[in-house]
Amino acid sequence: AMRTGVKDHVQEQSDALETKRSIEALGRDCLLLPTDLSRAASCAAVVDKTVLYFKRLDIVVSNAAHQRHKSSVEEVTEKELELTFRTNVFAFVHLVKAALPHLRAARGSIVTVLDVCGTTQVWKGYAHYTASKAGLAALTRLLALEWAPEVRVNGVAPGTVLPPEGMDSGPLAKRIPLGRIGTPEDAARAVLFLAQEPFVTGEILTVDGGRSLNP
Repeated sequence: AMRTGVKDHVQEQSDALETKRSIEALGRDCLLLPTDLSRAASCAAVVDKTVLYFKRLDIVVSNAAHQRHKSSVEEVTEKELELTFRTNVFAFVHLVKAALPHLRAARGSIVTVLDVCGTTQVWKGYAHYTASKAGLAALTRLLALEWAPEVRVNGVAPGTVLPPEGMDSGPLAKRIPLGRIGTPEDAARAVLFLAQEPFVTGEILTVDGGRSLNP
C-alpha cells in the first residue's frame, strides 16, 4: 500500500522491519530496500542490489499500488491519473525490464498483484484505479506470451482483504459466497502457488471467496 505523511512512513518502516524479523526467524535472509518505484533508475537499482546480495533472482512479486482518491472520470485530475499509472503500471514495466535478464537466467517467474476491480468487476468512482489494474492485467498476459518459455508471468486478483480499520465488514461478508472477507494469507497462498507451478503462465487467479459471482 502507498501511504503519505510522517506517521504513515514510520508505520511502513515498522511493518517492514517486522516482516524482516519474521523471515529471519525462519532461518532465511532478508534484504530491505526502501525505494521510489516511480523512477526507472530506482527500479533498476533495486534489481542490481538484490542480485548483488543474493547472487540470483528467481521471482518478482509486483505488489506496489496507489489507490487514494475516489473520483469519477470527469472529476479525476491529471496529477492523480499520472500518479496512479506511474505507480501501478509504469513502475511494474521498469522493474520487470530490469529483472528480465536475471529471471531468464534462473528460469524464474513474475506474479502481479491485481484486484477484482479491473479484472472481474468495475467500481463506480474508481476510473483511474480500475484502468490501471486492467492495464496491468493485460500486461501480465502479454508478457507471459512474449517472455515464454524462460519466464512465467501470472497474476493474483484478490477481493476484499484487510478492510480499513473500523469498517464493518459484516454486510460485505454476507454477499461473499464463502461467508467471510479474505486474509493476507489467502492472497499469499495464491502467489506461492503461481510462483511454484511450472506449467501455468498467463493466468489471473481470482481470490475473492466467490464475490465476483454475486456482484
